[in-house]
Amino acid sequence: MNIIQHRKIYFYISSILIIISIISLILWQFKLNIDFTGGALMEIEFQNNRPSVEQIKEKINSLNFGETSVQFTNSKGVIIKTKSINEETHQKIITALQEITPQSTNKSTKENKIEEKKFFSIGPTIGEETKEKAIKATIIAIIIIIIYIAWAFRKISKPISSWKYGLIAIIALIHDIIITLGAFSILGHFLGIEIGATFIIALLTILGYSNHDTIIVFDRLRENLLRAKGKDFEDTVNISINETFTRSINTSLTVLLSLFAIFFFGGTSVRDFILALIIGITAGTYSSIFVACPLLVVWERIRKSRK
Repeated sequence: MNIIQHRKIYFYISSILIIISIISLILWQFKLNIDFTGGALMEIEFQNNRPSVEQIKEKINSLNFGETSVQFTNSKGVIIKTKSINEETHQKIITALQEITPQSTNKSTKENKIEEKKFFSIGPTIGEETKEKAIKATIIAIIIIIIYIAWAFRKISKPISSWKYGLIAIIALIHDIIITLGAFSILGHFLGIEIGATFIIALLTILGYSNHDTIIVFDRLRENLLRAKGKDFEDTVNISINETFTRSINTSLTVLLSLFAIFFFGGTSVRDFILALIIGITAGTYSSIFVACPLLVVWERIRKSRK
């Protein structure tokens, strides 16, 4: 399979996805949850039959304190997100939820018993601080990856300098992150999916996985360059991709199958986190094979043409 020969097709695919992602980020940005904007979160479990989303929203909105987000967790649980509230308002919400008539056959039951599993409130200042720390963590992770790859490939300086491997690996990482960000921007606009602190953890996980996938191919390329395996650099790169292709695909499929199982059968609270991993790992597998290595060949051709 000559992947390098058809590199323009893969570059077009990546370019289209990145352009769509950037346009989405410019037009719609993200739908941020209380981790970044500040607000309150309550996790409630109804002891009797759980009311519908509309019933819960209607009851809370009757208190007139702003927009409310309601999300089911298990068969009886629900997560409620609101703007920042004090303890008095918090207790009013609990009382209002208990007043919802339970959907049960026992008509004598007038109060819906509930159990509050979790409640916390985050101010806007803390949300902004979380956002800044998340950005710093991502930048530090990228810098460390560049340094590590440059050091790992220090013995290979021909025909591509060792630092170029690191830079191209970062380009592949940026490719994966932009596509993931763009996907969540679109999902946030059309489906109301929010991003929070766990989304940043997902991004850092994607950085690590994508880098691992790229390193597998680059490491085989390094071995083949030392053995002088291949007629020229382009041929050596293509041989290296084919030698690692099955391993990369099988590894990614194994991970993705596990993630899909958690996504469909796991709790709602981790679903968005898992979705970010699915998108990012898929993009990472693609970029490691079809973007990173072809970019090495393009860079080498540019170097030769300048000579």
